[in-house]
Parts: sequence; structure tokens; C-alpha cells
Amino acid sequence: MKSNRIKAPFTAVLGAALVFGLGLVSGAAQADETCMSPYMAKIVGQEDYVYVWTLGIAGLGDEQDKLVTIDVNPQSKTYGKIVDTLSVGGRNEAHHSGLTDDRRYLWAGGLDTNKIFVFDIATDPAKPTLHKTITDFVDKSGGVVGPHTTYALPGRMLITGLSNHKDHGGESAMVEYTNEGDYVATYWMPKDGAMNGAVKSGQFADGYNYDVRALPRRNVFITSSFTGWNNYMMDLGKMMADGEAMKRFGNTAVVWNLHTRQPKKVLDVPGAPLEIRCAWGAQRDYCFTTTALTSKIWLIYEQDGEWHSKAVADIGDASKIPLPVDISISADDQLLWVNTWNDGMTRLFDVSDPFAPKEVFSQKIGDQVNMISQSWDGKRAYYTSSLLSNWDKKEGNAGDVQYFKAYTWDGEQLTQKFAIDFIAEKLGRPHQMRFGARALYAESSDEQPAGPALAAQ
Repeated sequence: MKSNRIKAPFTAVLGAALVFGLGLVSGAAQADETCMSPYMAKIVGQEDYVYVWTLGIAGLGDEQDKLVTIDVNPQSKTYGKIVDTLSVGGRNEAHHSGLTDDRRYLWAGGLDTNKIFVFDIATDPAKPTLHKTITDFVDKSGGVVGPHTTYALPGRMLITGLSNHKDHGGESAMVEYTNEGDYVATYWMPKDGAMNGAVKSGQFADGYNYDVRALPRRNVFITSSFTGWNNYMMDLGKMMADGEAMKRFGNTAVVWNLHTRQPKKVLDVPGAPLEIRCAWGAQRDYCFTTTALTSKIWLIYEQDGEWHSKAVADIGDASKIPLPVDISISADDQLLWVNTWNDGMTRLFDVSDPFAPKEVFSQKIGDQVNMISQSWDGKRAYYTSSLLSNWDKKEGNAGDVQYFKAYTWDGEQLTQKFAIDFIAEKLGRPHQMRFGARALYAESSDEQPAGPALAAQ
């Protein structure tokens, strides 16, 4: 079996990541997810594991949230099997997770309890351990609730919050920690009456928050917006019937100065923009997001030194509420996968012209679908199903509801390789996925983790 490990001094990790962030990518096949931070060490070759952050279900198995490790290397004797589960105690509304820049730790948040679980995936990648639990996120951050995206910066983790402890609404902030789990600072989202130096470019400045991505070559963060604890912990049917609740969704994206952490410009993106995925090419200064409520692809782009937002495509039939959720951009910036939770569909858009995406492929994955993790070489795609515990379709009323599925993509069709029914396995609701590798780390404890294998063009 070909090794994934490439020995490199730690100082090379950041340098290589910065090179990658500037778009100088080698022609060698890469395996890592295309949504990763440009500051992260990368997996080269076939990924071995997918770590699935999973919500516990009352009355099912041990009922606890857990990290589920699945072997996804076709050359392995345990291919397609669960090789480890690690329960963390209680149900925390497990949601998103993210790796540190050195890939030694996986940070995973709970939207309800505000706990952050830090897993050691380096010591034994096949059997992660719980390294640390951060329990004072709300107090340290000054009132941020709902840790969502955990995003790698050099030696730091940037965490987006979805809510606040005062009214449990959507106004929130980003919170910065060291990789060791020490609080650094809180950066509140700009809103009417407290713009924090940002320019309001349209109708909205709501202070809502959701996802974050960096474009180091342009010295910017881009953040999106969603809704607060009052909504995301409410039963979906009840919320959709509540006219006031439906008004409490974000309608903005914010452009930030990456180095100073200061907001620069608030852009209108009405309809609850969720995941952000930015182009990798050195001359492609744009990102995509999708709006959950209005079912559109939006382009956030720089032109003549200014950032703008524009709706560029429809996703399915908005009147049927397909509810776009996760998206994944291809490494060459030519294709964009878009999942729609409510109808269980994955759709592929040709985005070679980012101002005019065209749907070129679609396939039903299950009775609902949420996350997609696509390999860098574009040959593999993994899907999970859970959105939120109070929004998911009920397991007793539908069949293919809670699952992990592995596919190959040959440029024309998705071919399922295996599937795991998380209800039958008594695991819970599978949500966020992250990749791991057996041999990414040096054998001796005094060596630093391997850096990304990147060659100058």
C-alpha cells in the first residue's frame, strides 16, 4: 500500500500551505477535501479514514453524540467498515468539525450545549481519543452561542457562532482560539447601529453568522449568515408555520480583512446563505454560496477592487423548497456540487463561467441528504444525511434517512461503493465528515507532522 506520509520540518507546513493558498498547485493527484483551509497540511494520495461527527438519538444505542471512524481505503481489509466509535457523553446537537493546521486535532462543536470537543487523530488515526473538552465557550467569548465552523489558521482555530446568550437570536460573532484551546479574541458581526467600521452596501446589516472561508491572496475572510438558537433548535414544521420565526434568518455575507480581523463590507445575500466555497485559482477572486430559503447560487466576487454579490443560478424548483445545504467546489474551479436536503438530491453545476452556472448532472442520494466531502482529485465523493435533530425527517416515516454513503465519480456518473445505515448500526444521525490517513504522521514522537506535498510549477 502506498504511504501517504511525507517527512517535512514543521516550518515547511505553513510555507507549503501558503504556496497552496496562493494557487501554485502541483499537477500531482491530491486526495484531500476541496473545502479545507489553505493553511492546512494536506493528505496526498488515497484517504484512509472518514471521521463522521454524529448526533445521538434518544432510545438508540448509547444515545450519545460520537465520532465515528470509517475505513474508506479500497486496499484495506476493513474497507467500508466502521473501525471505531468514540462517544462524548450526552446530546449536544453535534454539527460541524474542523482540523487544526497541523492535522493533529479535530475540533467538533455542539450547537446546543456550546461544548467543543477536541479529538487527537494523530496518535492513532484509526482510533481517535478525546484530548480536551472546552466548556466555557460562552463565557470566554463574551456571550457567543452555537459553535459552528471550526476553521484552521496558522496555529489558531477560528470558530463561527450562530447565536448569542442574550436573546438566542441570530446576532453573533467569530471567536479565535489557539490550537492548544486558549481563547484569543471575539469579533462581532457588523449590524445596523454597530457596523464596527464596515460599509453597508445594500439593504441588510443583520449581524448574523454561519460559515467562514479565507482567500489569503486577497487578504480577506468571507462569512455567511443563518439563524439563531431559537430557530435551529425548534421543530422544523412548527418553525415554518411561525411567520415571525421565518423572518429571523440571515440575509448577508461579510467581507473581512484577514490580517486585522476587521469587517470591511456587508453584502446583501437574501435567503439564509450557508456554506461558502472559494475558488482555488490564483486569478479567480470569487466564492460561491447557496441560499437555503430561496434556492439560489450566489457569487461573491471582487471586481475593480470592490466586493459584490450576485444571484447567478436557481437550484431546482424553489416552490418545492428543496433547501440547498452543503456545496463542494472542484479543485480546478470548474464544477460545483450542490446538495438539497429536502428532496435528497445532489446536483452538479458547470461553473466554468462563475456568472452563469449550468446544471449538468443530478442524482438522488437518499430520502434526505446534507453534507458532501469531495476528494481533491475529484474521483470520490462521500455523503451524510443529517441536518439538525429537530429538522430531520423522522426515521419511522421514511426509509433512507440516516446514512453514510461512498461514491466514485468518473466524470459522467456517481457509482455507489458502499453505504452504512446509521440507524441500523444504532449510531445516530451522521453529520460532518473529515478525512484522515494512517501514515500522515512521522513515526517518532519528536518529529513534526508531515507537510503537504506541493511542488512549485
